[in-house]
Amino acid sequence: MREFNVPEFYKSPIISKLKEIRKTLDPKKKDFTPTKLDFGPVRFLIARHFGFCFGVENAIERAYRALDENPGKKIYFLSEMIHNPLVNSDLQSRGIQFILDTQGKQLISWDSITSDDLVIIPAFGTTLETKKLLAKKGVHTDEYNTTCPFVERVWKMSKKLGDKDYTIVIHGKSNHEETKATFSHAEKEGPSLIVKNIEEAKTLEKYIRGEKPKEQFYLDFQGKYSRGFDPSIHLKKIGVVNQTTMLASETKEIANYVKNVIEDLYGSDDKQFADTRDSLCYATNDNQSATYGLLEKGADLAIVVGGYNSSNTTHLVELCEEKYPTYFITGNEKLLNKSEIQHFDWKKKVEGLSKGYLPEKDKIEIILTSGASCPDSTVEEVLRTVLSYYENTRSVEEVLNEVEKLYAE
Repeated sequence: MREFNVPEFYKSPIISKLKEIRKTLDPKKKDFTPTKLDFGPVRFLIARHFGFCFGVENAIERAYRALDENPGKKIYFLSEMIHNPLVNSDLQSRGIQFILDTQGKQLISWDSITSDDLVIIPAFGTTLETKKLLAKKGVHTDEYNTTCPFVERVWKMSKKLGDKDYTIVIHGKSNHEETKATFSHAEKEGPSLIVKNIEEAKTLEKYIRGEKPKEQFYLDFQGKYSRGFDPSIHLKKIGVVNQTTMLASETKEIANYVKNVIEDLYGSDDKQFADTRDSLCYATNDNQSATYGLLEKGADLAIVVGGYNSSNTTHLVELCEEKYPTYFITGNEKLLNKSEIQHFDWKKKVEGLSKGYLPEKDKIEIILTSGASCPDSTVEEVLRTVLSYYENTRSVEEVLNEVEKLYAE
């Protein structure tokens, strides 16, 4: 896979070493067990896969190249490049401005954007309507377009469905930039609908079976269906794609549920349900598989690092919470001291304070992982901060050498 030019301050000697050891011994990614770092009073269980993915590294490389190659020029991102506060704040400190926030609120008027400005499409992609608006202004976006290729793959899959007269059901969050972009592209190809979770899939079943009036459909799925969508016509042939950062297990559950409903009505040989494969990106799949690997182990708590508005990170938190006390943080600044931690409640969408998060034991075990938009350097800072709370810890060099010897055996 291609190597990207990512700024050194996003890298970590510790994490890079661990990843290289595991990659060398397991290039086909068959082993999802965590790496154990035993520092004496603290043992970390590090996820097999986490951190910057292909799409994020591609976006970061292009963004910083745009800054280097366009001195003195006004440079804008349509919205946050990725969902990580450290990366976005650094880009802003270098002069990049965001036109929209993550909810679509206008931060900079379109009227102030001219053909002399550089506008970069973020990793999530953008809608056809926005691309048309920029083209009308004479703004070219191709050179530094950072749209993730795995997002574009979903768009191509949507086109194939539309070409075969399938309705495109998108498993995603309707207010997420990526899903907005995918919906825009899908709508061009055929009737499209966004379904957030299995509960909405079960609601959809009522309309597939004709058990609820179509007038109610427009209320149940308000803002989530394409123009001209008619549930009495457009729910007979269906294919499912997804926002690339959703939970793989949930996408499969939704797809299987809809498939069973369709086959119950029309039989399994009529091709009323498209045999689409999971359209998650490889990094989301790997990170979620690695998290399941963490769940097979015992630990006192889990720390998940990433942006609070990061969908893929939130799903890692959701998985860890099934078994462990889990703390969702943006970085080591949230570790106030050995007794207190500020962390995010993704269900309530608020940050709170917890005390006594590190148990009083002779030896504690901490699961540590991060989302696909979180720099490795941030994960290392969290690790080192926790270590600073304990005396007589083994050196990083000693522990890394031990890991290297263990996996070399």
